[in-house]
Amino acid sequence: MTDNAPAPAMLAKAETLIEALPYLQRYAGATFVVKYGGHAMGDPELQRDFAEDVVLLKAIGINPIVVHGGGPQIGAMLKRLGVESQFVGGLRVTDAETARIAEMVLAGSINKEIVGWIGQAGGRAVGISGKDANLVTARKIEGRDPDKLQGIERHVDLGFVGEPVAVDPALLNSLAAQGFIPVVAPIALGADGHTYNINADTMAGAIAAACGASRFFLLTDVAGVLDKSGELMTDLDPAGIAALRDDGTISGGMIPKVETCVAAVEAGVDAAVILDGRIPHAMLLEIFTRRGAGTLVHA
Repeated sequence: MTDNAPAPAMLAKAETLIEALPYLQRYAGATFVVKYGGHAMGDPELQRDFAEDVVLLKAIGINPIVVHGGGPQIGAMLKRLGVESQFVGGLRVTDAETARIAEMVLAGSINKEIVGWIGQAGGRAVGISGKDANLVTARKIEGRDPDKLQGIERHVDLGFVGEPVAVDPALLNSLAAQGFIPVVAPIALGADGHTYNINADTMAGAIAAACGASRFFLLTDVAGVLDKSGELMTDLDPAGIAALRDDGTISGGMIPKVETCVAAVEAGVDAAVILDGRIPHAMLLEIFTRRGAGTLVHA
């Protein structure tokens, strides 16, 4: 090797770029919807990594849309204010006061923090909620509280907890065309005029479907769907997911996540990916390498 020959590390970086080339060509002009949440939101280093990833996607011609959660932050604020929380089926019972606090935390502090991180990474982000320009229309959902001892299921009023019934992507398309990265808080108006708190996974999946996204990423606190041996399952379809639910391989909190992914791909999203947001640059590894980094769900 001559003195001016490139170092092995430099060659490895060049090979990584070459490996990414077909994916760069494939996704140019595509829309990616990213649900951002979990412990990655509370780690400054991972926050910076996430913001850099989103800015990189925009710089290479992909249009990212970020939809964020904030359950732990809402819980912390409610505790600070002395408001007790009650959960039914994993959903927070949301009275008028809780709804007001949730909107303040989600559409206020968290949303603008993420906008700030992206700005520090060199991007141009705009923070909005589902209420802006009637982006998302919500409806109230009913909670179900199963009583296994009596074999019955009670219906519970969850208050101002909703689900998306319509998405108008015009604002998102306009922002993307002008070079902005939309950051969306999961709050929306109902036809009844009330403001509803929406599960961020569900909101992100509905937005991905309405935008015809090529990829829908769910950043979580787990590696993805694991088999009974604890090994990551990298490729699934709705039929395979149904079988894994029936035999108990998919259970607990992973069920609503895979259901959201299935709903998205059946509504036209090319593929949904469950990723571990605690891994630095997990999205880039999934998008631009042959091996990927999570569980990909396709129709």
